[in-house]
Amino acid sequence: IPTQNTHLHPFEIRSQSEAWKRLVARKCVEQHKPLRTPDPVEGREHVHVQTELYLEEISDQIIEVDRECQTDEFLDRPPTPLFIPAKTGIDVATQIEEGELFDFDIEVKPMLEVLIGKTIEQALLEVMEEEELAELWARQRAYAELRNAELAEAQRLEEQDRRYREEKERRKRQHIQMLQKQKETSEKIAARAFTQRYLADLIPSVFKSLHESGYFYDPIERDIETEFLPWLMTEVEETLERKVLGRTMLDSLICTVVERRLDAFSHKPPSNQTEAPDEEPRTTDAAPQEAAETHVAPQEASETDAADEPVSGKEETEQTLPEEQPSSHASLQLEELDEAGTEDLETE
Repeated sequence: IPTQNTHLHPFEIRSQSEAWKRLVARKCVEQHKPLRTPDPVEGREHVHVQTELYLEEISDQIIEVDRECQTDEFLDRPPTPLFIPAKTGIDVATQIEEGELFDFDIEVKPMLEVLIGKTIEQALLEVMEEEELAELWARQRAYAELRNAELAEAQRLEEQDRRYREEKERRKRQHIQMLQKQKETSEKIAARAFTQRYLADLIPSVFKSLHESGYFYDPIERDIETEFLPWLMTEVEETLERKVLGRTMLDSLICTVVERRLDAFSHKPPSNQTEAPDEEPRTTDAAPQEAAETHVAPQEASETDAADEPVSGKEETEQTLPEEQPSSHASLQLEELDEAGTEDLETE
């Protein structure tokens, strides 16, 4: 180990000492290592050769020799002898009589005083320790009560602070919501005013176009158009059909009467023509009645056809009394039908 290392760092000194130890250990290992031949060169190999002083024959057959051996039977183990340590000194005997060395009663008093004093002192110390422990426990209980009270007060104050913070946050949120609602309300009011101004001229035109397109309608007018007018048209059609039917019946009756009159005038008068002057007053008496009937009949026929009025008047004046009874009956029926139709129309 180098001696000039007084100014080196302790770490460097330790590293140098460890390196020196490793070097010494390596040298010792090399010294105790057995000698061996060097490694063979490339292309050669080592062969085991006897280098002993005396040569030995090497054969495949191994020499064997048989031997026999018989062991004795197991014997009981002898008892272990007692251990007697060897003497290290010389034995000497001494006889001491009673009262030669000391008096027990006299010598024991100070020892008893010391023992009693130590016992009393220990008892007093234990009592004082117990009292001190009791006082310490009392102080600990008082401290624990005070600590628990302070912890409860701290928890109460923390809870109160937490409630204050929550209330503050809640008030902030309410204020923010109120401001947001006020902003939304002002925006809605502005939008409403803008839309009112914008739609002031647009809404009437839109409603007008919708009314014209038929999207808005009066329910009474729509009910009249969809319910009342179709029903009225059907009733009017039925009434007109009845009137047309009455007219056709009247036309057929007039045709039959005209045909009968033509047939009657086409034949020669009978032989009792001399009695005609006697019957003339009767016919003259019936003339006003026939005229009245013919006056009623043209009024009813004027509603259907004005061209039939003079023909029916002539034919009725030319008919005799027994031939005019069917036409008057038909005219009465037609008049009743017309009155019924007018009453239905009035009720409708």
